[in-house]
Amino acid sequence: MYLTDERWQELLRVRATDPAAIERAYAKRHRRPGLLSEKETLFLVAADHPARGALGVGSDLTAMADRRTLLERLLVALAHPEVDGVLGSPDVVEELLLLDALDDKVVIGSMNRGGLAGAKWEIDDRFTGYDADALVRFRLDGGKMLLRLVDSDAGTIPTLHACAQAVSELAGHGLMAMVEPLPYHRDAAGTLVMSRDAPALARAITVASGLGVTSAYTWLKIPAPQDFSVLDATTLPVVVLGGAPSGDPAADLASWGGALGHDVVRGLVVGRTLLYPPDGDVAAAVDAAAQILKEAR
Repeated sequence: MYLTDERWQELLRVRATDPAAIERAYAKRHRRPGLLSEKETLFLVAADHPARGALGVGSDLTAMADRRTLLERLLVALAHPEVDGVLGSPDVVEELLLLDALDDKVVIGSMNRGGLAGAKWEIDDRFTGYDADALVRFRLDGGKMLLRLVDSDAGTIPTLHACAQAVSELAGHGLMAMVEPLPYHRDAAGTLVMSRDAPALARAITVASGLGVTSAYTWLKIPAPQDFSVLDATTLPVVVLGGAPSGDPAADLASWGGALGHDVVRGLVVGRTLLYPPDGDVAAAVDAAAQILKEAR
């Protein structure tokens, strides 16, 4: 599971000399029969942050910029038997494919990464990654889209429309559409701030649930709410996102644990919190999250 110098150099060689190897890797990947584990849960590691320019972890503003380190940490996480798969942008997914890390794993492709972190147009989150046709062609298991809702920013409108189209297109192919609806507002300085109050999150859930021509294949990816009654707003399957690490792993785990006990919640999708824990022990962080999910379900 380790990214040795030999494996790293071979990855670089293939990247430079054999680009067709990526399509071959997509074609030969052994897919597992369903999204859910035998326990009817789903535990994914998220690795689509760099494609949106979101590289920071805590005080390290470029933690995720070192690709070899990121891949090494992903390999450790994916080797855990309770980790069902990965959520990633095309570049990361393809590197993991070339490293033979995705057989029998759920692979969800990240679709809209155009709302670059900190950009003035951040809310107008264009689709710059996978599209539905590519997800079908490459035999992936679904597509994820970020939907930040800001009532005062008209950039929300094209993103909302594009997400609705993507939900419809994915459903037409029988693929999961993982929608991440997040209510935001701008503070007095114009900075985007997530709205964590229950009414705002419940509203975002209901908006996302109604996107597209059918909700048959829609899943929701939402932050663990403080008020668990927020989750009563939907019958759709929900996965709890990890979000930005708080710096206190025990507190992060506790916040997920409560939400995981709700009937609609099926699992976790966590990235930086597990891949960049304060003590650097990725395996232990993943194991702790897996235990929380096991106890909750």
